[in-house]
Amino acid sequence: MKLKSILLALLAISAMGGAAAFLYAWESPIPPIDPRSASAPDPAMARRGASLALLGDCATCHTAPGGQPYAGGLAMPTPFGTIYSTNITPDPETGIGQWSAQAFIRALRSGVDREGRHLYPAFPYDHFTRVSDEDAKALYAFFMSLEPVKASAPRNEFMFPLNIRLTLAGWKLLFLRQERFVPDPAKDEKWNRGKYLVDGLGHCGACHSPRNLLGAEKASASFQGGEAEGWRAYALGGNSQSPVPWDEGTLADYLAHGFHPLHGVAGGPMAPVVDNLSSVDPADVSAMAHYLASLGQSAGRKHVQVQSASGPRSSPQLAGAQAATPQLPSNPGGAIYAAVCASCHAAGRPLPLGGVRLDLSTAVAGETPTNLIRIVMQGVPAPGGGSAGPIMPGFGDVLSDQQIVDLADYLRTRVAGRPQWDGIASAIAKARAKSDMALGTQAHKVR
Repeated sequence: MKLKSILLALLAISAMGGAAAFLYAWESPIPPIDPRSASAPDPAMARRGASLALLGDCATCHTAPGGQPYAGGLAMPTPFGTIYSTNITPDPETGIGQWSAQAFIRALRSGVDREGRHLYPAFPYDHFTRVSDEDAKALYAFFMSLEPVKASAPRNEFMFPLNIRLTLAGWKLLFLRQERFVPDPAKDEKWNRGKYLVDGLGHCGACHSPRNLLGAEKASASFQGGEAEGWRAYALGGNSQSPVPWDEGTLADYLAHGFHPLHGVAGGPMAPVVDNLSSVDPADVSAMAHYLASLGQSAGRKHVQVQSASGPRSSPQLAGAQAATPQLPSNPGGAIYAAVCASCHAAGRPLPLGGVRLDLSTAVAGETPTNLIRIVMQGVPAPGGGSAGPIMPGFGDVLSDQQIVDLADYLRTRVAGRPQWDGIASAIAKARAKSDMALGTQAHKVR
């Protein structure tokens, strides 16, 4: 009898705990609005929201290849499964046409949609929670001013129990801090503006910070480097692996134009970011560069005169950096470099159409071979997806895996003068697998 009473008590406690957890996780729906009776968005506010959407890189995630802007459907693989971005045009059935400003702002800051469902943190509401009321309303005005597009996203493909959205309440309890941005009175206005944009709408740390096993950013290692779509998002500030340190001027040039003579051309997931930033208020880009440059300063560098996008500028460079044209040793990697790389990278043509100095490339000097492998295999497309052809063609179908290993080893040890990488072959295999996966995803969507 005593054992039965204990079991009943444990069951009661479990039931109460489950009920409490459900009540904590449950979010109430917000009543829909009638799009036909809603007033038209204020044009000035919508224009401001359009610029903010560019700063937030919203179209990149909410636009599928070949799809309508902001209509969703982009497949985003994660370690926990594949999530498909949603339609954020004002279509009343498949988009946000029935969302009030209150519902939109709740989703932006709290990760809860109009119906009360928790959103997956692939949508970076842990950053957007810092967005001000005025900017949130301007974003809403912009999205509601778009032409409605009827488009439903495919069903997400998550493993159990992550396919149950209520479990996300536990993730939020651990990692979501709903704090608005508060300016630092010890810093100037430009620094505070830059921090607001970088930490908030820009959500730079979402890619450039490492994550824990539950997919949350490691707060103690902000901007110390992360992974994004199979690419390495390099550490920023004083932790950067770049042979040439980034300063405020080089950061501003790179963010505004997508390239810099001492750092190369933006590739991978960074390419659409700088493409968007090229169309926003230059003062905002300058503020972001100002803040990012303050994350840490590198010492022991000397300065050389280089030609930037905005004219000559004194930029830091490693003392004793190698010449742009390395001596070619009689080994396989050097022979491959001479055959397929030297005609651009040793020609002396300026960026973005010329080849970057590989002894100054972070892809060659970085802690992993990931980005160099991706660039060699996939090439570098023209900024903004221009029709003139890529800046650099991909050689994934031309070079064998062993030839890419030899080339990467040569560039790393002979050109950059760094210790040999471990795991080049596995990085190549992963890059090929991701390429095949991307092709498979697109074929699946076509069917």
